[in-house]
Amino acid sequence: MQSQANRRPARPRASSAVTLQQVARDAGVSLATASRVLSDSDRNVTQELQERVLEAAARLRYVSNAPARALVQSTTSIVGLIVHDVNDAYYSAITAGVMEVARDHKLLVVLAGTFHEPGLQAEYVARLRAQRARAVVLAGSGFAAGSPALAQELESFVAQGGRVTAVAHQDLPVNTILPGNREGGRAVAEHLALLGHMEIGVICGPLALVSVQDRLHGFLERAAELGISVRERHRVESDFTRDGGRAATVRLFRGSPGITALFALNDAMALGALAALRDDLGRSVPGDVSVVGFDDLPVAYDVTPALTTVRLPLEEIGRRALLLALGDATASPRTLAVPSRLVVRASTAPPPRTAG
Repeated sequence: MQSQANRRPARPRASSAVTLQQVARDAGVSLATASRVLSDSDRNVTQELQERVLEAAARLRYVSNAPARALVQSTTSIVGLIVHDVNDAYYSAITAGVMEVARDHKLLVVLAGTFHEPGLQAEYVARLRAQRARAVVLAGSGFAAGSPALAQELESFVAQGGRVTAVAHQDLPVNTILPGNREGGRAVAEHLALLGHMEIGVICGPLALVSVQDRLHGFLERAAELGISVRERHRVESDFTRDGGRAATVRLFRGSPGITALFALNDAMALGALAALRDDLGRSVPGDVSVVGFDDLPVAYDVTPALTTVRLPLEEIGRRALLLALGDATASPRTLAVPSRLVVRASTAPPPRTAG
């Protein structure tokens, strides 16, 4: 009988229980990075990270199951579209662009609404990953605080073979479309300053949204450069809706009746502002107060007076977002900037002579 001392140490058995997630965690890298290295798609991974992943895989006796991987990385004809509010015409326009491209590629769009709940974005991505969706378009603006859970779910979705484009998000490891929100805010400040307005109010949607912060910061930044100070009490946060805009306008003017111009950070709020000024406050537009919106929804041209606003090509953003997700994979995520443009109509004019 062989003595204990002469026995050869047992060789660790390869275990199919070792997962790619375990390898990534042991190597201290993302799931997507580990997947790229172990699937020989590591052209954009540094030598150091490649070595860490390979060492971790060897140490854990990770065995890649090629047929299983092929099954996991297979996708369906489903495309996920995640928005914040399906009733918002902003998202309706983006949805139209996404669906046009999906139709041309014979894909089925699954639409999900978060109603501005941050955690639902990550939850919906996880559900779409379980359905092996081919691509996801995150059309709802990102949250300024960020979302590690969302970033993790997106990495897992991409590692599975899915593709993603995010609109107005920050620091996500996916293709990104950046609308000209900050530039649009700057253009509004310049327009109102050139007209002679010094007492300007702002009504906005939830400040937690990246798009709201970009529009507001662009406006305040350019206003300050032009010598206009927009006081804190002249800024009111409310729902990003027509009703929210109406309530915010009443609140703003009852506290600061001397305001001569109002910037609403989307057209829905601007429509509410027009109703409040006319019906609740007895002010004429633009005789007493100038009003500017943002997005240039179709209704902006039809109201009276026609609304001065910042135009974003929303349907084009939707088309580009899905095309970017369906296009050839690149070594690193792409960022596409979409410019905005101020459209001057009848709702803005110089301030009344008696103002100030």
